[in-house]
Amino acid sequence: MSHQLIIRENCFQWGQKTYIMGVLNVTPDSFSDGGLFNNTEAALTQAQAMVKAGGDIIDIGGQSTRPGAEQVSLTEELNRVLSVLQVIRPKINIPISVDTTRSEVAKAAIEAGADIVNDISGGTFDQKMLSTVGKLDVPIMLMHIRGTPTTMQQLTNYENLMGEISDFLSQQIKTAMTAGISKHKIIIDPGIGFAKNFEQNLEIIRKLPQLKKLGCPILVGASRKSFIGKILNQSEPQARVWGTAAACCAAICSGADLLRVHDVAEMRDVALVADAIYRHD
Repeated sequence: MSHQLIIRENCFQWGQKTYIMGVLNVTPDSFSDGGLFNNTEAALTQAQAMVKAGGDIIDIGGQSTRPGAEQVSLTEELNRVLSVLQVIRPKINIPISVDTTRSEVAKAAIEAGADIVNDISGGTFDQKMLSTVGKLDVPIMLMHIRGTPTTMQQLTNYENLMGEISDFLSQQIKTAMTAGISKHKIIIDPGIGFAKNFEQNLEIIRKLPQLKKLGCPILVGASRKSFIGKILNQSEPQARVWGTAAACCAAICSGADLLRVHDVAEMRDVALVADAIYRHD
């Protein structure tokens, strides 16, 4: 797959290199960095640092999606996202995605200068999401999940893990296109850690090539997640950088196009070396 996507004069040539999406959680309770960037000054400093480190996209989230997370009110999510966007957008020129499952937040964020919608529900939590994104004419990231962040870790029984992920994503791609979203603006995400257990997370990375047939760029978000902590016997998410590096390298080997990470500088180095090894003629 070698099509391209141009966002805010930034050209994403899928298949040519691995792109890095830096996570900016403006929440008090995210699993890895909750409370660190939930004021505008800290958020701006972090966003600028991620750009300087070579990030290609900044992903802003105002609602924690860690296992067991409860949903915040629409007003609270809007306030968190928009207050940060208004400060960051004038200062950085790379694309910004908004990590939300609510169409109202997506619309307000795009109007405030965000460029991409990253929906962990694959467009299923809010029936208006796909049509809203279709009207906004922006790219969308569709992720596989079962249940909600509150319930997902009780929903890890699969007959055929990769088949079911592929079927869900295939259906959501079709639904998105029916809603007016161009296929070249759809990015898919198998949802590591979302209604997946330890073994299933490893299987997704090994079998990622099976999702290539869907014809969309693949986003992988393994950064600092609990399956890495289990392997390392490391309970502190911020101490899982080297484990994250190994998972990201494996994902690139398996065909990931975009990595969603907390440690942008480190994973940029991983991607540059892995690309030199795996993306050769």
